[in-house]
Amino acid sequence: MQKGLKNAALVPLEVAKNALQMMNIIAKAVENGNKNAVTDGAVAAMMARTAALSALYNVKINLGSIKDAEFVERLGKEVADTEKKAVETEKSILEKVVL
Repeated sequence: MQKGLKNAALVPLEVAKNALQMMNIIAKAVENGNKNAVTDGAVAAMMARTAALSALYNVKINLGSIKDAEFVERLGKEVADTEKKAVETEKSILEKVVL
């Protein structure tokens, strides 16, 4: 059961990290892409942030059932770091959107 719970936490953490990587690509598109499509980039950034935060909710709920304190602490730090980066990256992208 515990092994399954750990996996149930690791999978959405990976989803969140992938969404954060997408945000880095989106940032480049907003900065260097077609200015007429900048709002598409802004929406993509918002959606990627939402995807990351949603996945992190799944990690958090699963961490509450895991008995391995070291695992919980390590993933908890990764969750907090990923969450902070997603919010900051979205903010940075949206600040570059000029209408």
